[in-house]
Amino acid sequence: MTTFVDRVELHIAAGNGGHGCASVHREKFKPLGGPDGGNGGRGGDVVLTVDQSVTTLLEYHHSPHRKATNGKPGEGGNRSGKDGQDLVLTVPDGTVVLDGRGNVLADLVGHGTTYVAAEGGRGGLGNAALASARRKAPGFALLGEPGRSGDIVLELKTVADVALVGYPSAGKSSLIAVLSAAKPKIADYPFTTLVPNLGVVTAGSTVYTIADVPGLIPGASQGRGLGLEFLRHVERCSVLVHVLDTATLESDRDPVSDLDVIEEELRHYGGLDDRPRIVVLNKVDIPDGKDLADMIRPDLEARGYRVFEVSAVARTGLRELSFALAGIVAEARAARPKEEATRVVIRPKAVDDTGFTVTREADGLFRVRGDKPERWVRQTDFNNDEAVGYLADRLNRLGVEEELTKAGARSGDGVAIGPEDDAVVFDWEPTMMAGAEMLGRRGEDHRFEAPRPAAQRRKDRQAERDDATREYDDFEPF
Repeated sequence: MTTFVDRVELHIAAGNGGHGCASVHREKFKPLGGPDGGNGGRGGDVVLTVDQSVTTLLEYHHSPHRKATNGKPGEGGNRSGKDGQDLVLTVPDGTVVLDGRGNVLADLVGHGTTYVAAEGGRGGLGNAALASARRKAPGFALLGEPGRSGDIVLELKTVADVALVGYPSAGKSSLIAVLSAAKPKIADYPFTTLVPNLGVVTAGSTVYTIADVPGLIPGASQGRGLGLEFLRHVERCSVLVHVLDTATLESDRDPVSDLDVIEEELRHYGGLDDRPRIVVLNKVDIPDGKDLADMIRPDLEARGYRVFEVSAVARTGLRELSFALAGIVAEARAARPKEEATRVVIRPKAVDDTGFTVTREADGLFRVRGDKPERWVRQTDFNNDEAVGYLADRLNRLGVEEELTKAGARSGDGVAIGPEDDAVVFDWEPTMMAGAEMLGRRGEDHRFEAPRPAAQRRKDRQAERDDATREYDDFEPF
């Protein structure tokens, strides 16, 4: 049974926003009390957060489909719907988030670090929020937006200062057990270590973490053995420690050739050339092992390696090794750039940025792309004529019709709003604000109207001009 998983594909979906409510207040002797439809609640987010008590991605291996809750729809009486609850997924320290194409989305290091993997949809506005001097009694409400969904890949890269690498049964698990309080599984057969083991070492005033990476063999960088699966766990380390077995029982192996094989695998994997190396000759408590260590040490030092002779069983040479590693780790930490205070970068919107684009495609179709037009389309109930008219007014105020005219669109031409796989296509019929007024102002109940004095009419016309510039899409429900 699988007990350790360091890579999973997760299928996530944020919650959908609740629909707004179209309602009219009704009370005895007040049959037309005005719109009182509440706003829909916001959909819940899918949030990844680092928890140091979590060490594996096993939970998501068994349950890869995760979804946050939806927002509740609004109700009459100006009652807004309840927001959906965020789905918080805990991940180990050192988890990397990638999209389906392998692009890094986030690198989660440090307890409490969070990343919103999928945002919940906005709640739709109720007709009470859409009411204005020009539109006193909207007979429609906006729909809630769907939450974002998709597939992400989680990869765990162990956060350690020192990585022990070497052949299976070289003594890495024994070494980490005597250097720290870790209790890995130890045996004399290959591939005893099936998961990376972490230990904490204290050497003087320096405290650092050390990782025992499962044994590597020739071809590990191409997928042989367990190497490819766990090579990623050495990427974050400050120093690589080659643990060489000086008392191997295999006649076709020797410590120097073992070192060359492991270095070749690390080179093929890539990204580790700048890490300092230390060579540990293990099992020197065995007479033959001590003789072999004395024989090959000058050759290794001639290559530029710092060499330490140790015995995990006899516990000899460990103090010198631990303090040498502490010195390298301290130097690496001091060389890291200090984190600067967070600065807020203000990027003002360009004066000629309309927020959307209009392009003419080869088949003659005009495509409109932009956050606002696409969001407005998702919020529109196309079964309600008033809602469709409201969408037309919003697009007209944004300047979409003007840009379509400049692009050469004519009455009856096809216009698509949105991407190719999820677009609303319609035959364009140009409208002007004056023409809309002749047909009657959309969303207005004329039973509210009464003869108005000239001063009141002038005030209402000014309110209409002001209303033409209002943007309801940025309104956030309470």
